[in-house]
Amino acid sequence: MTKRETGNGKRATWIDTHCHLQLAAEAPGLLLERAAVAGVAWVVAPGTDLATSEASQRLAADHPGIVLATAGLHPHQAESWPAERDALESLAAASVAVGECGLDFYRNLAPREAQVVAFADQVRLAASLGLPVIVHCRDAFEDVHAILGASGWGHRAVLHCWTGGPRWTKRFLELGVTFSFAGPVTFTTGDTVRRGAAVVPMDRVMVETDTPYLTPPPDRHLPNEPANVVSVGRALATVWGVDETVVAAATSVTAARVFQHV
Repeated sequence: MTKRETGNGKRATWIDTHCHLQLAAEAPGLLLERAAVAGVAWVVAPGTDLATSEASQRLAADHPGIVLATAGLHPHQAESWPAERDALESLAAASVAVGECGLDFYRNLAPREAQVVAFADQVRLAASLGLPVIVHCRDAFEDVHAILGASGWGHRAVLHCWTGGPRWTKRFLELGVTFSFAGPVTFTTGDTVRRGAAVVPMDRVMVETDTPYLTPPPDRHLPNEPANVVSVGRALATVWGVDETVVAAATSVTAARVFQHV
């Protein structure tokens, strides 16, 4: 049995909708080769500042149709928004999404006020370009919900590495967002994430790795890579009580719709 085959003989195709290939220690080409063996058809490589957004564009050029580029400023770098805004806006116009952007009130590596300004501006940028916005949300559910709700662009928001429980998941569902699940749904400590996933319709879900972070067990000590997105999908299959091929098909359809990629 190959890595891409399940017990019923069907072949699963996966999409890793959030992997920072430009931050990985190994060569992106090697990671993509292993991902292809695991059944990953294509990936999204989000930018987190100007340099990584430019690197995302280069990766997309080097791997056409396999790597999709985004441009955005992570909340940790929010104070760079005034200086990098014009260049990021230009890159975003040639990307499939704006982000990774959002709010992180857990680490607070940038002032909250700067985070809010940079995030709200990037949501407006995504709306002006007609692009999805990839959202980082950590300990900031209320503020992210308020900004997306006020923007009217919640239906084009992707909540990356979603870790909310049922209550917040239901509130964000009302905004029309798409939830992207990552390694935490596989962790032994991930009961809250799994309970949140249980209330999401399958057609509102995507899977990701957040490479090189959040590696699923049993390889938590190793850098993450796109091939491991299969473990995330299997965890969701267990939550929903379906075969993993069903999850692969549903999440791949949603990814193609969100990022307008066939």
